[in-house]
Amino acid sequence: MKLVWNLLLSKNSIIGLSKMSRVNISQKAIIAVCQMTATENKDANLKVCKDLITSAKKFNAQVIFLPEACDYVGKNKPQTIEMAEDVNGPTLSAYKELAKQHNVWLSLGGIHIKVDDKTVRNAHVLLNSNGEIEADYSKLHLFDVDYKEGNVHLKESSYCKPGTKLLPPVSTPAGNIGLSICYDLRFPEASVSLRMQGADILTYPSAFTFATGAAHWEPLLRARAIETQCYVVAAAQSGMHNEKRTSWGHAMIVDPWGAIVAQCSEGNNVAVAEVDHELLRKTRLSMPVLEHRRNDVYPSLKVHCVSQPQEDTESKQFQFGQVYVKGSGIFAQTHSSMAFTNKKCVVPGHVLVSPLRCVQRMSQLNPEEVADLFMLVHKVAPIIEKAFKGTSSTIVVQDGKDSGQTIEHVHVHILPRRPGDYLNNDDIYRDLAKHDKDDSTGRWRTEEEMAAEAKTLRPYFT
Repeated sequence: MKLVWNLLLSKNSIIGLSKMSRVNISQKAIIAVCQMTATENKDANLKVCKDLITSAKKFNAQVIFLPEACDYVGKNKPQTIEMAEDVNGPTLSAYKELAKQHNVWLSLGGIHIKVDDKTVRNAHVLLNSNGEIEADYSKLHLFDVDYKEGNVHLKESSYCKPGTKLLPPVSTPAGNIGLSICYDLRFPEASVSLRMQGADILTYPSAFTFATGAAHWEPLLRARAIETQCYVVAAAQSGMHNEKRTSWGHAMIVDPWGAIVAQCSEGNNVAVAEVDHELLRKTRLSMPVLEHRRNDVYPSLKVHCVSQPQEDTESKQFQFGQVYVKGSGIFAQTHSSMAFTNKKCVVPGHVLVSPLRCVQRMSQLNPEEVADLFMLVHKVAPIIEKAFKGTSSTIVVQDGKDSGQTIEHVHVHILPRRPGDYLNNDDIYRDLAKHDKDDSTGRWRTEEEMAAEAKTLRPYFT
């Protein structure tokens, strides 16, 4: 049994309330999912959201979820771009004040953040009860669909910049929340990855079209809940926004067993329910699907999250074959790889990327380590080009002694290149083969120089 309320808002007031079931809710978090019909009128949309938040707070909601485009729905692409604000704009500032005023966490399920004069990003911003931004997720999967049978013709990529990373779940009073937006719902790899990182609640604030929502909305939400054994919270836009755009609505909360425990009626609406962490625990214990995954047969879903080194990294040393790398020289890392400055550079900006686990040959790495290593290389190479004003990169692996490897640890050389740096381009491989064996290709750098260079590179990996 779970405590669930459905609140129906007509204009500005609650006109109906049905209490579906009761239990003792002590030590159980109350959350609220919201539904609205946004237009191009920002002030009117904000007024609706204020009423939704006020109503949800009356039932002690600790986290309140608003839908995608809660700031506005533009009539066309030029208007959508023109109305976008930056992160310090008045709309987000107003929501920060609402979070503080009501002492509540707010999930702003998708607001338009200005990138430049031609582009916005679709941002899911999570505010804590002090009105501070806890997370700012940019939508990964953009809705480019031409579904003629349902009269759906949208190309979000024509004005929206896609996100580049899946954020780790955020700890909140209701549990660890994984952030997504709308079309992300159709990509289960992301939801499973968030669960593997510790998510208790997955969020899919949306403005589903009427045609796609009628066919797929509920099945997709319930599937994400069942396969991840997480609560799924899906705030939604509903009804006609303008003559070109109508949304499906049916905002809902689904429990880890796949049961719909709260759902909004038509119009501006709030549904409130409990997050029962004992149910989460029992569901996962009775059917431990993560433990049953056959990653010996199919790839595991690892999130490749590149970041600056941890605060205590500088005081540590990391084995690098028969030598050690000081943490002060590391400028980027993942869960199994590191990127660091070089003791002796063939060209300025010559850096190294290696797995954390010490193995001599590429064949000794497992598939996950290989994928992670080269994902980090993929991230580092263009940044090094930019930082050292390069136009190209030479990326090299010396795999084994007879290939020129002297450090008995798999590593990738990244060398930013410029026009004319080598008259004969292949000479760089000659210099690379002997760069750490004699002094003809440059000088050995001090630990202080390497640390200083790493410090300048770390801000690129925030």
